[in-house]
Amino acid sequence: MDITERLTKVFRNVFQDDSIVLTPQLTADDVEGWDSLSHVNLIIAVEIEFGIEFSQAEIRGFENVGALMAAIQKKLAT
Repeated sequence: MDITERLTKVFRNVFQDDSIVLTPQLTADDVEGWDSLSHVNLIIAVEIEFGIEFSQAEIRGFENVGALMAAIQKKLAT
């Protein structure tokens, strides 16, 4: 399973919505229920799924799903 597939699974679980389709441009405005609390849950779920940890600065820099995916790829490569 690649990063997109794994991340899609995480998003669908966190937001309890099997219709979510991830694109690099996807933002919180595009997903119903994506608020500050669910954002925290999402980040924790992503960290658990991929076995990584993000700094607060990294999290603040996630402007869209593409930025999140790039950060995951970078952390997995190190």
